Amino acid sequence: VQLVESGGGLVQPGGSLRLSCAASGFAFGGSFMRWYRQAPGKERELVASITSAGLSTTYTDSVKGRFTISRDNAKNTVYLQINSLKPEDTAVYYCNTAIYWGQGTQVTVSS
Repeated sequence: VQLVESGGGLVQPGGSLRLSCAASGFAFGGSFMRWYRQAPGKERELVASITSAGLSTTYTDSVKGRFTISRDNAKNTVYLQINSLKPEDTAVYYCNTAIYWGQGTQVTVSS
């Protein structure tokens, strides 16, 4: 199983990023997928999740209305569109399914 995140970077407050997670080695189309994040000195928190067919999504309260999780099962990829970024969104963002994790991608929001 391999999960490879990309798309992070340094962005100004109010900006946007699109994170991607390319998956391989398992039945992606049948798998529930999640995005987590971990800020310095804080515990890892669940940010968003999406069902296998992409018909249902959930978000933690602090990102509702700003983040959108989606997936393309033909490309074995899950995305996280993050808009209206705030400094408190600064964290390493991780892709997850079951017990498997990617290496993370750093998002830094700073002026």
